[in-house]
Amino acid sequence: MKKASELRLHADECRALARGMAANEQRDRLLEMAAIWEKLAAERSDLMRHSELTPEGEHQQESTSDNGASGS
Repeated sequence: MKKASELRLHADECRALARGMAANEQRDRLLEMAAIWEKLAAERSDLMRHSELTPEGEHQQESTSDNGASGS
């Protein structure tokens, strides 16, 4: 399972691709995909904060990387 930071990178990639496109249906889809990646990242972070099943060291990495994450 991917870390929240990796999921956010996918969101960033979608937004970067969308920025290079004219406003159209494909651009809208990329922005929708970015929003979904962000939602998955937030859910993953929440799961890691509340899970006893967290692999050793991952909780610390997720907490550290999530502190600097932006909401957009």
